[in-house]
Amino acid sequence: MQMNDRQKKIWGIAVIIGFVAFMGLLCWLVGRPMLRFVSEPEMFRQWVDGHGIWGRIAFIGMMIFQIIVAVIPGEPLEIGAGYAFGAVEGTILCLIGAVLGGAIVVMLVRRYGVKLVEVFFSREKIMSLRFMQDSRRLELLVFIVFLIPGTPKDLLCYAVGLTNLRMRDWLLISLVARIPSIITSTIGGNALGEQNYGFAVAVFAVTLTISLCGILIYRHICRKENEEIERKEAEKGNVQEDR
Repeated sequence: MQMNDRQKKIWGIAVIIGFVAFMGLLCWLVGRPMLRFVSEPEMFRQWVDGHGIWGRIAFIGMMIFQIIVAVIPGEPLEIGAGYAFGAVEGTILCLIGAVLGGAIVVMLVRRYGVKLVEVFFSREKIMSLRFMQDSRRLELLVFIVFLIPGTPKDLLCYAVGLTNLRMRDWLLISLVARIPSIITSTIGGNALGEQNYGFAVAVFAVTLTISLCGILIYRHICRKENEEIERKEAEKGNVQEDR
């Protein structure tokens, strides 16, 4: 039986409401305990050592969950990965989880549209990324904003779902551009695990400084690109009025 437009709309709203309820329940039952777990790195390391490959798989699942539930911060997981697995393996596991989570987010957004994005982000924040609709430079813009430390990557994952960026390009960009921000966290976590506290503090201080600079650069890019879009829209409107 084929649904009409009204039935499709009702079904879509019902799915989104169900998704919100499900994510809220998961945040309460899984997200909060998960963050407490990785925030106690020694306990986390012992748990990982005791579960072998299944500990790695479980951690990848945690990363995927964190990407989908965008309100959960990723840094504690990345630092915990560095502490428990070491800088290299921790970075690899974080990247696998981040890429898989990003792919799932894009597929969900392309299935359910902007209403799903509004579950986690305000309309104002979504509109601040209008420049990502510029298909001529889409790959470059997405790569740059993901490469810059301190940018809201969870928001950007959802925003990518509203663009026509090809999935294979998105997976490559997500993999490569996330490396700088993840590796700084895992190196710091690894230093904590080796009780090299001076180096850990230095890493986190440098990361914080770079992130603050990155936020300023990101805001500049958003403002500049959105102003360019508004200028083009105004010019287009003037041309139509002249006709």
